[in-house]
Amino acid sequence: MAVWIVAGVALVVALAAFAAVRRVHRKVDTLTQSYWELRYDYTRLRSQVTRLDPAQAEAPPADPVPPASVSFVPLSSIKKKDQ
Repeated sequence: MAVWIVAGVALVVALAAFAAVRRVHRKVDTLTQSYWELRYDYTRLRSQVTRLDPAQAEAPPADPVPPASVSFVPLSSIKKKDQ
């Protein structure tokens, strides 16, 4: 008799978990759709602003990255200290 009670409780818990997973899945789908709609609207509005103010689109690029002051050092040129 105890086995049937445990099995029934396990079934109820499994159904509750399944329902919770479905709710979370729907929320994630809604959030994902909202995110992509927002990205689309942002890109569309940015292109409209660029068309309205073409001088902003032709702004000079930022300063290029300065070259590194350290060049390649071969390992053979590094001497080990005497121990």
